[in-house]
Amino acid sequence: MMKNRMSLFKVLSIAGSDSGGGAGIQADIKTITALGGYATTVITALTAQNTLGVQSIFEIPASFVGQQIDAVMTDIGTDAIKTGMLLNKDIVEVVSSKIKEYNIKCVVVDPVMISKNEKRLLSADAVNSLISQLFPLSFLVTPNIPEAEYLSGLKIETISDAEEAAKLIHKSGPSNVLIKGGHAVKSSDMKNEGKVIDILYDGKSFEYIEGEYIPTKNTHGTGCTYASAISTCLAKGFGLKEAVVQAREFVTLSIRKSFNPGKGYGTLDQFGAIQFP
Repeated sequence: MMKNRMSLFKVLSIAGSDSGGGAGIQADIKTITALGGYATTVITALTAQNTLGVQSIFEIPASFVGQQIDAVMTDIGTDAIKTGMLLNKDIVEVVSSKIKEYNIKCVVVDPVMISKNEKRLLSADAVNSLISQLFPLSFLVTPNIPEAEYLSGLKIETISDAEEAAKLIHKSGPSNVLIKGGHAVKSSDMKNEGKVIDILYDGKSFEYIEGEYIPTKNTHGTGCTYASAISTCLAKGFGLKEAVVQAREFVTLSIRKSFNPGKGYGTLDQFGAIQFP
């Protein structure tokens, strides 16, 4: 039976464009669509990028980023927002201002900072704006381990380290923090071989979300896919933990079906993760 598209939930992705198709806006659109949502987009930067890395970045003026948000929100609206690559301080400020203007509560922030080939995707002066302006407006922030180390100032080598980092990041204002364990948190108290453990903190207690560890280089776009999948599940009406669990499973299946269209890091297959009727 065909679904009524008009009744579907809407997710707005505010992120950079990946010309290689594996991450950024492109990964977000594929993820939101695969999970049954309607994807709208605001592009913050254009990248010349492939599986080998980011070669060049073309900045979109912050004023035009704001105009894109206005265009979506004054007509289509959204049930959730996911942010990815915001690039500079001006864009962070515009995005924060628009979230307040339109009173958007379901905001998932993926604090994208550096690409796999070490290309900076968020300027140094924008980090303070991200923390001081956008984090307090966020329902969930989803740093990976290197990003969590940068944001907290802590070296993360154990689950306990990750918990302390989550507490420090939470103090900057987001309602919830999810530290992703894909960069291998290792500790003597971790007995789960072959598992990735993500740590979810709500300011009071921790939840531990386990996922299968799949040894592969085909991980380009994993963070984008995870954050946009969480956003879509939240837009569907799932509670936070269930949204994270569902999104983690989706990411695992997408990695399991991953492939390499080029010579470097391969990409997830979001549509391979779903069963078509």
